[in-house]
Amino acid sequence: MRTVNGQVYGFYATFLCIRLPPAPACVMLPELNGEPVMPHTFMGTLVDPVQKTSFGARLILSEHGTIAAVEHEPNPAPGYILPGFVDAHVHIESSMLTPAAFARAAVVHGTLAAVADPHEIANVLGERGVALMLELARQTPFVFGFGVPSCVPATPFETAGAELGPEVVARLLDLPGITHLAEMMNVPGVLGHDPSVQAKLDAAHRRGLPIDGHAPGLGGDAMRAYAAAGITTDHESLTFEEAREKLKAGIKLQVRYGSAARRFEPFLPLLPRFPELCMLCSDDKHPDDLLRDHINFIAATAFRQGLALQTILQAACVNPVRHYRLPLGLLQPGDSADFQIVDDLRTFQPREVWLHGQCVARGGVSLLPAGEARVENNFAALPITADALRIPAQPGRRARVIGVRDGELITAHLLETPSISQGAVAADPERDLAKLVVCNRYAPAAPAIGLVKGFGLRRGALATSVAHDSHHIIAIGASDNALAAAINEVVHHRGGLAVADSNRKILTSLPL
Repeated sequence: MRTVNGQVYGFYATFLCIRLPPAPACVMLPELNGEPVMPHTFMGTLVDPVQKTSFGARLILSEHGTIAAVEHEPNPAPGYILPGFVDAHVHIESSMLTPAAFARAAVVHGTLAAVADPHEIANVLGERGVALMLELARQTPFVFGFGVPSCVPATPFETAGAELGPEVVARLLDLPGITHLAEMMNVPGVLGHDPSVQAKLDAAHRRGLPIDGHAPGLGGDAMRAYAAAGITTDHESLTFEEAREKLKAGIKLQVRYGSAARRFEPFLPLLPRFPELCMLCSDDKHPDDLLRDHINFIAATAFRQGLALQTILQAACVNPVRHYRLPLGLLQPGDSADFQIVDDLRTFQPREVWLHGQCVARGGVSLLPAGEARVENNFAALPITADALRIPAQPGRRARVIGVRDGELITAHLLETPSISQGAVAADPERDLAKLVVCNRYAPAAPAIGLVKGFGLRRGALATSVAHDSHHIIAIGASDNALAAAINEVVHHRGGLAVADSNRKILTSLPL
């Protein structure tokens, strides 16, 4: 943890943290310092997501941070009293924030709980990375339901910093704060009854824990077999029809709006058709995006498109709380006093947000502390030269190229005739062909080099060690000199992000 000019910076080993304003010193949170909760009374239009009713209400909180009573109020004050939102699937590491700092940013948007998959830090630090996330999450009263990563490494074709085998997964499933087995990406392993995959599924089944899925494009008999293996959710559907087919098979839909995957509107009509089977999630939310909005953006979009408020709250609040058994209140007498007060349902930007009977955000300002961070790392990459990025040319032969589209996760397989310079394959900005480089962060090794189209890079290079799933250094550039400079800047700081120009000058850098 660092404080510079009154601003708090938190970071973990692999991920950088954005700057947030310091929390007010007067905040009292029972989970952090044992201070008593004062009773409060609120008036407004209470939207009960369990009883499916809305009415003028007087909401009375107890000194224990619970809802003591809900009384009818014929003359309610302006504003809607709503339950807090739940991000039903998120990798906190993508926000480059610790759990406490993530919570601090999220509560401003009415989010009071997150179902988190620490897949990224597990790929770098293994079992101790998962334990570290659980430990850091205890610094905040925000409700986290952590999953145990099921696929570390993500594929047998990657080299990760660790491996979570069946024995480790079983051990982690018994830790306090674990609510599920996180997304099972190894679809062939599930369908082929791979012994290691099956052992992980069995471990979750024995403990009665739900299993998250990850199956883009899967349909038909294969999808039904995937569901029969006990997979309960999926956030990767590519089309409306695919999502509907999965819902009919009993796989719950997590409608996703994040930083990388932004196309969620086509799936909104499924919420009223399958009200008990839909949730909302971000999957990956970069820090600048998290400061702007969160689950409230999906909710507001759905409301503006004509979906009923109760349908939206069922997906945004009730379904994830029930599915993952989260200790989050739903505005029922005796529940934890967890709610938000919203004036405009077209934006769902809360006026106040309350958690465990205490105000955690007011007027767009978070009242939660940022917490502290422990620094751990797993980084052994060495500097490279521009010559190491040279690909000998084979004149007349086409090359395989990765095609990308902004806002989409699925890439295309392209064949292009590469440009040649001085006997080597070269990037060609005029044709939107850039070089793509992966450098092993865990051991010295020759870089993997390819071509990518659709990135729109005209000059210079970018490099980052925050890179799903194994978090090696990934760089994209318009010249070998710029690529080497950006990569070496990340190596110098043992992780982070860097941008270089064609003259090898570092334009900006975010070191760990």
